[in-house]
Amino acid sequence: MPKPNPRHPNFPIPSGPVLRAKGWRQEALLRLLENVLAVGEDPDKLIVYAALGKAARNWAAHRQIVEALTTMDEDQTLVIQSGKPIGLLKTHAQAPLVIMANCNIVGQWAKAEVFYELEKKGLIAWGGLTAGAWQYIGSQGVIQGTYEIFMRIAEKRFGGSLAGRFILTAGMGGMGGAQPLAGRMAGAAILDVDVDPVRAERRKEIGYLEEIAPDLDTALEMIAAAVRDKRALSVGLVANAAEVYPEILRRGIIPDIVTDQTSAHDLVYGYVPKGMSLDEVRRLRVDGQGQLMAASRASIADHVRAMLGFQAAGAEVFDNGNLIRTQARQAGVENAFDIPIFTEAYLRPLFARAIGPFRWMALSGEASDIARIDDLVLEMFPDNKIVTNWIRLARQYVPFEGLPARIAWLGHGERTALALAVNALVRSGELAGPVAFSRDHLDAGAMAHPNIMTENMQDGSDAIADWPLLDAMLLTASMADLVVIHSGGGGYAGYMTSAGVTLVADGTEAGDERLSHALTNDTALGVMRYADAGYDEAVGGAGMKGIGWFDLRES
Repeated sequence: MPKPNPRHPNFPIPSGPVLRAKGWRQEALLRLLENVLAVGEDPDKLIVYAALGKAARNWAAHRQIVEALTTMDEDQTLVIQSGKPIGLLKTHAQAPLVIMANCNIVGQWAKAEVFYELEKKGLIAWGGLTAGAWQYIGSQGVIQGTYEIFMRIAEKRFGGSLAGRFILTAGMGGMGGAQPLAGRMAGAAILDVDVDPVRAERRKEIGYLEEIAPDLDTALEMIAAAVRDKRALSVGLVANAAEVYPEILRRGIIPDIVTDQTSAHDLVYGYVPKGMSLDEVRRLRVDGQGQLMAASRASIADHVRAMLGFQAAGAEVFDNGNLIRTQARQAGVENAFDIPIFTEAYLRPLFARAIGPFRWMALSGEASDIARIDDLVLEMFPDNKIVTNWIRLARQYVPFEGLPARIAWLGHGERTALALAVNALVRSGELAGPVAFSRDHLDAGAMAHPNIMTENMQDGSDAIADWPLLDAMLLTASMADLVVIHSGGGGYAGYMTSAGVTLVADGTEAGDERLSHALTNDTALGVMRYADAGYDEAVGGAGMKGIGWFDLRES
């Protein structure tokens, strides 16, 4: 029986041993589809996160997807085009159950304006990264990445600790909502600004945010007291960041760390310009998109100028992957890219070894399954300090949203070993049900995004999108359960291509084979991608781990 969902009562959390599909592989994908809506931002509109990231194109498409998943055999494959099911084809029992492509537009046409027109006509839907692929697990899905960024900054700038440090950020939507908790877990006093009071209240309800300040003065007083006492604290402020950031700078208050995770990528449905109410913005989305885009860009310009001002005053300032620098430069802020991107600044050595955001979801709906896997991770990787530290912190601080799930930054070989061990636990009956494995699309071989993941690659290969396409084809050949290719929608149109994968540990020997091939090959390609670009960590890792990479650098 599904479990009640207080946040969205009409979208219960799937759980229990009873199958509605013909097998656990199909049932798993059905539950993941249900789960992204259960933890989504606006499930009534099928929106999971990031303003327009949808689980399906429309409700008719959703109903057909559900029908297909509940009736299909294991030797069939469901084909989905931008959130719309196209057909069910006979393949074989080792083929993916679902293959999808979301929001891929031919290069010269891949622009925000074209996307919005196609979206209005009902011809396309943006899947975000993990929304349309049914892989989103709520804010907990990005929380470790955010925490790791803060900890890398702590090591780089602040002697390994953020106690007594002030983080200023903005955005408390589906992705940005992880920031308050991640900052507190890192030991900092963090102020997160958002224009939408509903988002702030939601983050406080689930424990990601401790306090909501009534005004800026109070917020800064709360932060100052926490900094003085070296006390971790998360404070929310309902206001517009494009007004708050310049005001804090004007007062001469310089945070230690500054970033932003508003929906700056989407000038129409995401970002809210300063001086406009939410109601006014909603009206302009219908009959004034050009005016709204211009106002958003102007506001973002002021927003980023303040960030540059903080940087000049000595703060650690970084772009958190929301395209805010790109929008600012288009608005006339020529030095916007003086702000570094988080991947290049802090995480690239990890990605070069294919260490990235790997996640698993208990399809039973039982938190005890995640607790047992937590124990397993600690048993299997006792010397991996990034992982063991994270698991202990996550157990203490991170609440479950929807299906119980966990994320941990595991690399080549580690993901495979864990998944096979979990499949053995499913087979023995030690877990209450099967487990689904996935990862963020922001992974070593899975994304080309010259302004985020692949910015400033040392060989200049930033914009080459072959890698995620190869990854998707390789995952299909490696018997993954779901394989997806995504490109950007809205403001991300023309800026990115990514590949995603989902695998089901159903306790079977066939599951062992799928998990082993797909997870091993996925991370192997990630190592190859960075080795091909000349990163020493990847070149050494390819040799040490027996990855079949051809070194043609001298030819």
